[in-house]
Amino acid sequence: MSMPDLPQRLRRPGPFAFSLYAVSAGMLVWSFQGVGVSLERIMDGVPNIARILGRMFPPDPDRLGPIALALVETFQMAIAGTAIGIVLSLPLAILATPSLSPHPVVLHATRSLISLFRTVPDLVWALLFVIAVGLGPLAGTLAIMLDTIGFCGRFFAEAMEDTDKGPREALTALGARRLGIVFSAVVPQALPSFINSALFSLEKATRASVILGLVGAGGIGIELKVSMDLFLYQQASTIIIAIFILVLVVEQASAWLRQRVQ
Repeated sequence: MSMPDLPQRLRRPGPFAFSLYAVSAGMLVWSFQGVGVSLERIMDGVPNIARILGRMFPPDPDRLGPIALALVETFQMAIAGTAIGIVLSLPLAILATPSLSPHPVVLHATRSLISLFRTVPDLVWALLFVIAVGLGPLAGTLAIMLDTIGFCGRFFAEAMEDTDKGPREALTALGARRLGIVFSAVVPQALPSFINSALFSLEKATRASVILGLVGAGGIGIELKVSMDLFLYQQASTIIIAIFILVLVVEQASAWLRQRVQ
């Protein structure tokens, strides 16, 4: 009895695939050279990192009160910006859904706007809003709002497009209006996906709100920047631990809520 032929572990690539692999490898080498990746420089930097970490411990609790207030402000920015962004995402997502949008021009314009909000980094939005409304948490909240619209608008639209089209076709046959069809047949089906996207957006906003303070957009980021600029490494370690606890709590609560929804 002859043994069956074993499948090949790796298929030999064709000319086109081989060309793609070669171009990808070339770009990887080019990128490493461009950014100056050097094992020698990395090894030389390890003692400096160890020295800084040594100076960070033990953490300094002297300014725990102001740090706690700044942490609360950071979380408030994340919640407010995410909430406003989610509310504004829904109508934009409806217009960006191919099967729900009233016209192709509206569809492409809305999808382009959502892509703009998603692709521009939140730090850039924060800088623009700091110029527009001044320093403080309002600038950070508005930056998180636009980032949330870009994130939720895309995933809300995809969730609505993937819903079962049977109920909306039945309502259309009965003469229901477009808006009634959306909120009666589409949104209820996509609601679990909406909640998941919203919770992921809150996690993302919590991490982003920490960074936005570095450009003066409120929150605990400015406390961390001042501590590092003044070489107050023990105080900086207290801030980093506080940030870690906040992000961890938000992520765990979000994961628990997603499990309940599913």
